[in-house]
Amino acid sequence: LTIMTWSKAEGAAGIRVMKHFTIMLLLESCAVTLKAALDGQFEAQRTVFIQCDVTDQEQLKGAFEKVTEHFGRLDIVVNNAGVNNEKDWESTIQINLTSVIRGTYLGLEYMRKGNGGDGGVIINISSLAGLMPAAFQPVYCATKHGVIGFTRSIALAASMENYGVRLNTICPGFVNTPILQSIDKEENMGQYYSYKDEIKNMMQFYGVMDPSLIAEGLITIIEDDTLNGEVMKITASQGIHFQQYNQLPFSPSKR
Repeated sequence: LTIMTWSKAEGAAGIRVMKHFTIMLLLESCAVTLKAALDGQFEAQRTVFIQCDVTDQEQLKGAFEKVTEHFGRLDIVVNNAGVNNEKDWESTIQINLTSVIRGTYLGLEYMRKGNGGDGGVIINISSLAGLMPAAFQPVYCATKHGVIGFTRSIALAASMENYGVRLNTICPGFVNTPILQSIDKEENMGQYYSYKDEIKNMMQFYGVMDPSLIAEGLITIIEDDTLNGEVMKITASQGIHFQQYNQLPFSPSKR
């Protein structure tokens, strides 16, 4: 369960490269392993691991402070913390939606040009469940719908107010990550536990993707400065593509 931030710099021939990045996880063992692997490939000071419970407002705020203290700036935020828990549905809302909203506002606080920042990009991870109903995961589905609605709305506000920050959403289908294991647990599925085979049948029908495809979509959004308020869909059958929306009947003017 991660929130990641990068600092970018100009490389050879003006090509932008990712120079620094931060890994903030609730799963400490995964973070330690990942940081060690990155240290072997890059210089150790180019990564920093910060353990953070995204539902704790002070911890999350402190994590952003530590990032800027270490690297001197903030350019990219990926709000990616997510769980599937229909039994403890309050925690699902806190992690999947509330922490994404809070992480977005913290990112804007540091990056918004009107607040002394240099601009940047925020990417909030939703799900295909945010674009359609999910009969046996209603709360998870609601949070992912919320992520899309919030991100599209704040992206419009950012454009109108000239924040210099782009905000986009990624909606993957089933991805081979530990969250899929929650489907087999009554403590996660609650009253919908008996329907776990129905969800597994959906997984088999739609296919399960490797996380590397989601990373590819992430890099696309980071590098394409024209993308703002977009909803990227990633599926096993169609790969990376975008949700198409009708043009708004009323478009507020920029200040």
